[in-house]
Amino acid sequence: MKKYLLLVLSIVTTHLFAQQQPLKLWYRQPAGDVWTAALPVGNGRLAGMVYGNPAEEEIQLNESTVWTGSPNRNENPEARAAIPEIRRLIFEGKYKEAYELGAQKVQTKNSNGQMFQPVGSLRLAFPGHEQYQDYYRELDIDKAIATTTYTVNGVKYTREVFASIPAQVIIVKLSSSKPGALQFSAFLTTPQPKATVKAGAQELTINGITGSHETVEGKVKFHGIAKITTTGGSISAQDTLINVKDASSAVIYISVATNYVNYKDISADPVKRSVNWLNAAQKQPLAALEKAHIAGYQHYFNRVKIDLGTSDAAKEPTDVRLKNFASAYDPQFVSLYFQYGRYLLIASSQPGGQPANLQGIWNAEMRPPWDSKYTININTEMNYWPAEKDNLPEMHEPLIQMVKELSVTGQETARTMYGARGWVAHHNTDLWRITGPVDRLYSGIWSMGGAWLSQHLWERYLYNGDKTYLADVYPAIKGAALFFVDDLVEDPARKYLVINPGTSPENAPKTRPGISFDAGTTMDNQIVFDALTAAIYAGKILQKDAALVDSFQAIRKRLPPMQIGKYGQLQEWIEDLDDPEDKHRHISHLYGLFPSAQISPNRTPELASAAKTTLLQRGDVSTGWSMGWKVNWWARMQDGEHALTLIRNQLTPAGKKGGGTYTNLFDSHAPFQIDGNFGCTSGITEMLMQSHDGYIYLLPALPAEWKNGSIRGLRARGGFLIEELVWQDGKVTKAVIRSTLGGNLRICSNSTLKGDGLKEAKGKNENPFYMITNVATPVINAKEVKLLPLPTSVQYDIATQKGKVYTFLN
Repeated sequence: MKKYLLLVLSIVTTHLFAQQQPLKLWYRQPAGDVWTAALPVGNGRLAGMVYGNPAEEEIQLNESTVWTGSPNRNENPEARAAIPEIRRLIFEGKYKEAYELGAQKVQTKNSNGQMFQPVGSLRLAFPGHEQYQDYYRELDIDKAIATTTYTVNGVKYTREVFASIPAQVIIVKLSSSKPGALQFSAFLTTPQPKATVKAGAQELTINGITGSHETVEGKVKFHGIAKITTTGGSISAQDTLINVKDASSAVIYISVATNYVNYKDISADPVKRSVNWLNAAQKQPLAALEKAHIAGYQHYFNRVKIDLGTSDAAKEPTDVRLKNFASAYDPQFVSLYFQYGRYLLIASSQPGGQPANLQGIWNAEMRPPWDSKYTININTEMNYWPAEKDNLPEMHEPLIQMVKELSVTGQETARTMYGARGWVAHHNTDLWRITGPVDRLYSGIWSMGGAWLSQHLWERYLYNGDKTYLADVYPAIKGAALFFVDDLVEDPARKYLVINPGTSPENAPKTRPGISFDAGTTMDNQIVFDALTAAIYAGKILQKDAALVDSFQAIRKRLPPMQIGKYGQLQEWIEDLDDPEDKHRHISHLYGLFPSAQISPNRTPELASAAKTTLLQRGDVSTGWSMGWKVNWWARMQDGEHALTLIRNQLTPAGKKGGGTYTNLFDSHAPFQIDGNFGCTSGITEMLMQSHDGYIYLLPALPAEWKNGSIRGLRARGGFLIEELVWQDGKVTKAVIRSTLGGNLRICSNSTLKGDGLKEAKGKNENPFYMITNVATPVINAKEVKLLPLPTSVQYDIATQKGKVYTFLN
């Protein structure tokens, strides 16, 4: 008993010590002119980058629907006649000829996608603040507030910035410790060529319309207001400038809106929208606005708490911790980075709004990298890997809505280009929900984007178990699978049904550099398998389309099996073409390991071994998003030490090792892409809990460095909520799980557990949310496959009732 009490005391003490370390990014210097040192705030629609410069503050502004262009379509109608010839050339091994024909006849001839653009910046000039002392700035991700403080001539100046979800405005609070000491000039700047800025008595305004891009006319109108109120002092305006003198404090309300209603309707009044949000915010006391902001944000954020331990390193500024992380013991930095990913998802993706794009919602460039649109051959999907399991299901809703919209626009693309039913989307889309092939690259003619996105619809159901929701998204799930009924063709040599033309995203075999066209690539086969499987299960659950479901099952049986190549690797192509020296950032054929569950160290040990060989061949260091994906892969391999190595590589200053991380903890591709942040947050979760393989696996990939810790609030498939998971010396000591749907709960643990009703698991898990779909036996071309050593674990079952909480102890 004494030993047990000491253990509990140790756990509690460690947890309290870690919780004392605030969830803040903080610095001893301003951002200067470095955008990736500025701190992000956002409410899903409006975003700001706060530089914290004393003499001239900049808050760079975005609104989620400020894009170039207008409603448009971009499929190429010449594709339908050309695709049969392209298929013939590929089957005959004439890949270059097939590519050249595809570039001419299949790639879009108009829009390759429109660009997400900035609105402009609010700038605040403070005379005499070039010399300052006691500088400090932070982003408190517990409250979603960015704060800057410093002293000039004995007066302390404070700035606070937050983007309110309830009020739909950005608030800037300025104050001085000495009454009447606040003096500044405010003005708006914009890179938008068709925009004008003006100053009124207390308001700065910007009016504009976005530009045309490629063949699409720009028609997005936007209107922004920055309203300034003060305590004491005076306000005066001149042309485009507002001057504040001798005030004690000031508040600036920023409201921006556009005429965008949806992808086919831009009839809204941006002035009316922005004025209404501004007026509603101003009617509230400032304290009430801030209180509502914090409550609205914490409603989501506070659901998950994590403690991986701490050290003295946690006392250093964020940029110092980033610089030292590779060689320091700083587990709390991982906790901070994990929670920062959740913060960024809350800030960039809110119900009723747009999904997080390639840069979330933050972009300062008129021509951003890759147009800052939705790259759906990995990056957009990666943005939402944390949504369900990290207890932010509402943040998933904008992506779910976009997929439903794409399932409409993609029907015309499927019919026009392929003569197929269902719907299709290629490797990019944008605000206007285009679905044709883009970018004039060999990667553009990749028809799996819609099918991959449809998996998010199905995965969401596996977490919430809501049949009403499933019925709503079923047409999109079914349509993604139906496309393949018409588009798959028989490989004349192997007799499998394959995608042709297909690619393995953005990579090509060494034997034909730059020409990735092929038939039956591994990732294509895996995604088709998942699309058909989701449609099969959804149809059966809803008791719909029995004949079609039967055809899906028959087609699935004819897909190519995965193959293990001569080097022991998982083959990327249907032929054994992999180069063991290939270090390409895309390892698309490991989709089957994660985010899919087709490859499992426990169920498909040969394929898991091949996947590990591929990972080792490709190496650890890569672009930021690629390293984020690799954390998830190594976690699925149940190798916590290697997963932690990837986290260390990810949390390396940008430019030092592969992609790395910028000072403000944004992911570096390079340049900035937000997917690496979300991917790594997902990977940390996968190290601590997995629920894809027929059970909830507690601590499947825990590294030795995190030997003591706890996490609260994770969600598992089947409606299970991990209310508390505690471990000591690397072993589970306590698990508290709430069942929101009822049904059998199967737990896999690295230590023995006790609890009322708990019994050793036997046979198949009968919980329908934990169904396992077996893949075909792999074709093994290697001389030898060395199976992976797996950690010792034990599985338990307990019958749960809806709404009840179950506690298990070591």
